[in-house]
Amino acid sequence: MDSKFIGKKSAAAGGWGALKSCGKQLLQSGMPISGARTMLKANQPDGFDCPGCAWGDPEHGSSFEFCENGVKAVAWEATEKRATPAFFAKNTVSELRRLTDYELELNGRLTHPMRYDAASDRYLSVSWHDAFTEIGGILKGLDTPNRAEFYTSGRASNEAAFLYQLFVRVYGTNNFPDCSNMCHEASGIAMRQAVGVGKGTVLLEDFEEADAIFVIGQNPGTNHPRMLGDLRRAAIRGARVVVFNPIRERGLERFSDPQDKIEMLRGGSTDIASLYLQPQLGGDMAAVRGMAKAVLAREDRAAAAGQPAVLDHAFLTEHCADFQAYQTAVEATSWAEIEDQSGLSREEIERAADVYINAERVICTWAMGVTQHLHSVATIREIANFMFLRGNIGRPGAGLCPVRGHSNVQGDRTVGINEKPPEDFLDALEKHFRFTVPREHGHNVLAAIGAMLDGSAEAFIGLGGNFARATPDSALVERALRRLKLTVHIATKPNHSHLMPGETAFILPCLGRTEMDLNAAGNSQLVSVEDSMSMVHGSAGINRPASPHLLSEVAIIAGIAQATVGSAVVDWAELADDHDRIRDHIEATIPGFENYNKRLRKPRGFHLRNAASHREWDTSAGKASFSSEALPEETVHQRARKGEGRRFALQTFRSHDQYNTTIYGLDDRYRGVYGERQVIFIHPADLKAMNAEAGDRIDVVGEHHDGIERIAGNFRLVPYDIPRGSIAGYYPELNVLVPLGSAGKESDTPTSKSIMVSLRGRNTA
Repeated sequence: MDSKFIGKKSAAAGGWGALKSCGKQLLQSGMPISGARTMLKANQPDGFDCPGCAWGDPEHGSSFEFCENGVKAVAWEATEKRATPAFFAKNTVSELRRLTDYELELNGRLTHPMRYDAASDRYLSVSWHDAFTEIGGILKGLDTPNRAEFYTSGRASNEAAFLYQLFVRVYGTNNFPDCSNMCHEASGIAMRQAVGVGKGTVLLEDFEEADAIFVIGQNPGTNHPRMLGDLRRAAIRGARVVVFNPIRERGLERFSDPQDKIEMLRGGSTDIASLYLQPQLGGDMAAVRGMAKAVLAREDRAAAAGQPAVLDHAFLTEHCADFQAYQTAVEATSWAEIEDQSGLSREEIERAADVYINAERVICTWAMGVTQHLHSVATIREIANFMFLRGNIGRPGAGLCPVRGHSNVQGDRTVGINEKPPEDFLDALEKHFRFTVPREHGHNVLAAIGAMLDGSAEAFIGLGGNFARATPDSALVERALRRLKLTVHIATKPNHSHLMPGETAFILPCLGRTEMDLNAAGNSQLVSVEDSMSMVHGSAGINRPASPHLLSEVAIIAGIAQATVGSAVVDWAELADDHDRIRDHIEATIPGFENYNKRLRKPRGFHLRNAASHREWDTSAGKASFSSEALPEETVHQRARKGEGRRFALQTFRSHDQYNTTIYGLDDRYRGVYGERQVIFIHPADLKAMNAEAGDRIDVVGEHHDGIERIAGNFRLVPYDIPRGSIAGYYPELNVLVPLGSAGKESDTPTSKSIMVSLRGRNTA
């Protein structure tokens, strides 16, 4: 096998490897000095909010506060390379389609608005005026506004997202497929049912007080690297960190903080996980149910022995509904069922429960390892159940913490990007802006794709993101986009979604987060974002725009809106030229944004009040509500076991040189993979059972049995510490295997962590 492909895994996350990677990314951008200078303004009060993840900052603006992946995101945006009209003149769309995601985006920043010319199969430059006029004309010509789909990426600011939803609702539809539909939708649904608020209930300060932190289905070392600093500090002061993750992830084992000079000079690191458990894919609900069973059993023993109670009876009595039904459900769940479904032993689960029982204050965090399953809503409800038992919500150092991905995916939903908007929000819009707001629920991502495929949708506008590569069933999505009358992509760099043009297609280049947005008076415009802890921060770019032809996202939305619906309801140009006015409208229509402009300009911004963190429950019962749902009848891993080594449960995830669909490089040093992305991680015993060796090439074949052939071809096998019967690999390359027809109950989130596949041999490499 290729010795360049498999290398030594990082001894610890972070450390010198992270610093070396930062230097490499800055050099690759072609602007190492200015890039480094730019990073000094990341997460600073007079700078910009990092365009990477949504992890918070307890001392926003205090110091050198960024991470390796933040450097990658900034270097990727601040590159000197340019995808000019000359680039598109040299390459047909068909030729560009043959490039990988990495190769395509390496061509750099878009510089001009472009329109697709079918005759030459090329994008040609177009004026902003002509682009807006033609887009508006097509949208106005549709039979109904419901034939258009308006996608949003989590990188959009609060101001852009609010203006976008306002335009679309003035236009007349609630079709808002959003990136959140594919990640934490289950978290929002489950938490609203359980505690009445669909957001996390903790602040970063709570991580400084927690006695134990449970990390479930999450890999912060790659996805939220700054979180490792908070986990490290917690571990150093004696807090226990319990990890549930099918795969051994280096960042959850050991971390060397690049900002700790002594640790770096000594080559040291800090152990993160006190207890690291590897459940089978889909087994998290059973594992949490097992911990709850152990806690309830310990309560019974304590009561019989006359010892202090284990449960927080005052909290359960005053603040909780349906506890007895839940207790009955737990007692009816056998240890045999829990062990079989979780893949963990009773002893392992009881060890985790001991940590919980012995901790006065507990935080539970999770991410897409929990949310992208068929039964994700039920699993998150079970996590809430577990935390209710000892009152671990609504007090310092304790609470629920879904860790969202992109930097403003939470804020977008807060300001109205929602296909099922609450009635009070629509009422507020209608009263404030004096127009008839559409009330019919719109399309989420899967519904939008379905509408494109059956012809009921004819137009697609994407506010950021890479829709075609982020979504499941890649071949079907490409077909869906290319059959539309209109496709419009607002973007900073070329990506594969742009290469699936509709009958009329535009690429509209926008400013990045790091770039100055000057209004007509020459004043720098401020935008805002909301992190995973509901902190709203200001952000102002500091770099000159990559091209004088770029417009801000707000200005592009305003231009399309003006050409489509006119200015009878909203003066779009006025709002584009003064973001303070947009924030005035947000303040007037959304609770929690009082004195928005004033509070935003404070160094740390402000916190959106979370009722559940104050033990105020906006649920149907008026209390924190237990769920007594039974464990799933069968998990994906249990189905795979029936295949007797011929079928596997596949999960997709990111490499370390990746953020969402953006590929920064071809290495995954924490997992010891270099120079390639078409890999499948597999247990060594499963490799042996297949009579295969490390480095052998295989095809991965989908097993959804809906009549559609799904094959991801020519992947290399990599032995790894993962449960037998489970395999893993990177998206978007493996999204072709994720069926549109497999989605989470209630959430409609693609089940990207629960894919049934088989492996078919090829010639060895």
